[in-house]
Amino acid sequence: MHNFLPIAYFENQFIEFENAKISVATHALHYGTAAFGGLRGIPDSQNPNQILLFRLDRHCKRLSQSAKFLNYEIPADKIQQIIVDFVKKNRPTVSFYIRPLVYSSGLGIAPRLHNIEKDFLVYGLEMGDYLSPGGISCRISSWYRQEDRSFPLRGKITAAYITSALAKTEAVESGFDEAILMNSQGKVCEATGMNIFIVRNGQLITPGYDQDILEGITRDSILTIARDMGIPVVERPVDKSELFIADEVFLSGTAAKITPVKRIERFELSPERPITDRLKEKLTAIVENKDPDYKEWVYIIPLD
Repeated sequence: MHNFLPIAYFENQFIEFENAKISVATHALHYGTAAFGGLRGIPDSQNPNQILLFRLDRHCKRLSQSAKFLNYEIPADKIQQIIVDFVKKNRPTVSFYIRPLVYSSGLGIAPRLHNIEKDFLVYGLEMGDYLSPGGISCRISSWYRQEDRSFPLRGKITAAYITSALAKTEAVESGFDEAILMNSQGKVCEATGMNIFIVRNGQLITPGYDQDILEGITRDSILTIARDMGIPVVERPVDKSELFIADEVFLSGTAAKITPVKRIERFELSPERPITDRLKEKLTAIVENKDPDYKEWVYIIPLD
């Protein structure tokens, strides 16, 4: 069961979540003509009258860019203001997740992006750990990540997530926690909703944007933090066999944060994860607004 926040933004107004409903004929429901964002918020442990959002500006910019693929113009600053108002109206008291969505709201039957209404909504739910923070098991999926030449992978388009859903269910039903997808070139791409990192010989390695990955905001944050900490960073293609012999492997994302991987297929990974642990500790401090060097990444919403 999900504990949804009581107020949603729907059809240009704030209403009770239970009343935010769409028609069964909604275009986005049938054709995946929608794009979403996702960001975490937490009450400030140092000031109970404040809510902290991590990299709000980047999330709003990415969603605004994703909307362009749907022939929809919605400025990032408009998205940001609605999200801030949404948080103020809900006044959450525990860690939570915000889901903004742009979508084709018209009731047309043709698969198109022109001459059809678009809209924007926001809802949220309470959220703790998305995956086990102690480590998870992964399998290599039989499903492959889409290619940018046939799908706009620089956007978080809802239709793309059928591949993630297929891979996730395949993994769980075969005894694993999560799936790792390869790209069409047979290189490591990402997990079902997370980017992937490996550590080999003291280097932090992750697939680059040319590997058909999602441009993850948490991924970008980790790369910046690692470089600032003096950890060598390499963005390059990663072979499947490297996963099995890596010193460390972890997944990253808004929901997953930094989640270590303890087993891939039949290969057990070391329980010692010094670089993963350092990065996780640093990222946690930043998100909680306890690191003065990254205060610009934390948006503070006063509730008074």
